[in-house]
Amino acid sequence: MGERLSLRLVPDRLWEMVASLLPEFTPRRQGGGRGPLDSRSVFTAVVYVLSSECAWRRLPSSFAVSPATAHRRFVAWSEAGLWERMRQVVLEGEGADDEKQWALSIAEAAMSR
Repeated sequence: MGERLSLRLVPDRLWEMVASLLPEFTPRRQGGGRGPLDSRSVFTAVVYVLSSECAWRRLPSSFAVSPATAHRRFVAWSEAGLWERMRQVVLEGEGADDEKQWALSIAEAAMSR
């Protein structure tokens, strides 16, 4: 995935805010396979799906995150209340209106899925 698209979807300030809210990830014990993916990469893939409204299975391979992994983490983050906490942090925090609006739209898209 292009660096510019990644930074546009998840700017550094947004990632700084979200990174501390993400629940601890424990890899599935199934034997074999790859190690856990970078959380920012997975979060960026999830943001792409939420903002483009594409189906999980249509996640472009350029994200280097499988659709199943992106969806599994989305579900885990939803169950952990990430999107509500993210929304609250954005509303309470300071920052540029465009950045806040983008973060709120991500949280609201996630909560509506």
